Amino acid sequence: MLEYRPMKIAFFASEVAPYAKTGGLADVAGALPRFLAKLGLEVKVFMPLYREVRQQGVPLLKAIDRLTLEWAGQDELFSVWESAEGGASTYFIDKPAFYERPGLYGTPEGDYPDNGQRFGFFAKASLESLKALDFAPDILHVHDWQAAIALAYLKYVYAEDPFFKKTKSLSTIHNLAFQGLFAQDILKEIGLPESLFHPEALEFFGKVNFLKAGILYASAVSTVSYRYSLEIQTPEFGCGLDGLLRERSDVLTGILNGADYEAWNPTADSHLAANFGAADLSGKAACKKDLLKAFGLPLSKKDLPLIGLVSRLAGQKGLDILSDSLGKLFPLGVKLIILGRGEEKIQRALESVRQRYPSFFGLKIAFDDHLAHKIYAGSDMFLIPSRYEPCGLTQMYSLKYGSVPIVRATGGLDDSIQEFNPDVLMGNGFKFDDYSAQALTNAVQRAVHCYAQKPLWKALLQNAMACDYSWERSAQEYFLLYQNII
Repeated sequence: MLEYRPMKIAFFASEVAPYAKTGGLADVAGALPRFLAKLGLEVKVFMPLYREVRQQGVPLLKAIDRLTLEWAGQDELFSVWESAEGGASTYFIDKPAFYERPGLYGTPEGDYPDNGQRFGFFAKASLESLKALDFAPDILHVHDWQAAIALAYLKYVYAEDPFFKKTKSLSTIHNLAFQGLFAQDILKEIGLPESLFHPEALEFFGKVNFLKAGILYASAVSTVSYRYSLEIQTPEFGCGLDGLLRERSDVLTGILNGADYEAWNPTADSHLAANFGAADLSGKAACKKDLLKAFGLPLSKKDLPLIGLVSRLAGQKGLDILSDSLGKLFPLGVKLIILGRGEEKIQRALESVRQRYPSFFGLKIAFDDHLAHKIYAGSDMFLIPSRYEPCGLTQMYSLKYGSVPIVRATGGLDDSIQEFNPDVLMGNGFKFDDYSAQALTNAVQRAVHCYAQKPLWKALLQNAMACDYSWERSAQEYFLLYQNII
């Protein structure tokens, strides 16, 4: 009788929640392994040991005291620490010269100039750590450019290593716009063959492209929504790699990210002035009042719809067309609250608008998780006007909190939001196709018109809050994908 052995999965990611985070990648790398473990898979996650992790005081155990890595023509020592939570162990590559810094990827002045070396070391050290831990993965699952370069090592440095003989790989693209581009010399500096500098390998318009390694050498490639997997095969969204992605379309798939409903649940959220759920929405009014107070906006005698937005303040997120539309939105009788931080030009423009509309527009330039929860709960609508959005999580959170999404129909936003049809009471939000201020304004108009008709709005809220975008669903899809790869 054959002995059952759970599938072994190794995750390589540059950021993992709750240890270190700058964006959605960390949410995926933190949540997905836990839910895969619940399905019976054996998962180990690898990330750098940043200063941010140390400062949090995360309880860590020494997993490997000292390992030697052949690096830049000499032997370099590093250590590996471990933290076990929720059924998936996370391992931290400890190399202070590379990771004991104030930011994960850089400072406000720009990226660290040695990011190629930093993440090349992370990738190769993680492969050596797998050997030291005697954990030969069935699937090596790498995330974005910082980890994708591991597949170049696997193909050209460890090709004859029997330890990885049966290892297949999956490369997940969270945002194709970030590719990890470095000068030609980086190949020699990180110990990869210099012969890889040609267009059929890692060369990309005179640079070395780390993400390209993940597309070329993975057994399969995935993105974080089905729509985005199609979009990146076009010149508009392909960022110069659309041709290669079309060549690999037979192994390219899209799996929508999930939402962590343990952290995002209005019935038990400790950040809120009052808890509520689909069965009893009475607490949402108290949350709206609390939110207006937090942003210093006056209570109106008339029930005006309140629109929330929590985002990085960047052109990609649609803040340019939003800025152009604000003069038309406020006359519709809406109030708007924005929380985020980003490009200085956009921050200044929004601050100028806030000064002109102090009774209708609340703005806080910050990352504030506590306040974000209040915005999801207290808003009637949630605006996501992104130019492109590989997946998006904010629309999933807003649905659960009864804050109806108004989104541009792109990427995961298009996959997860269906336009509300008042005739048949189907749909969970409002969408617009054209990337323009007028299209955004028209979508808000439709939402405001629906809000004024309380029976319709109640039906829409019930549809929205009934949506299930849990990690259980996404983890099952990854489980099936792993099986297909093997």
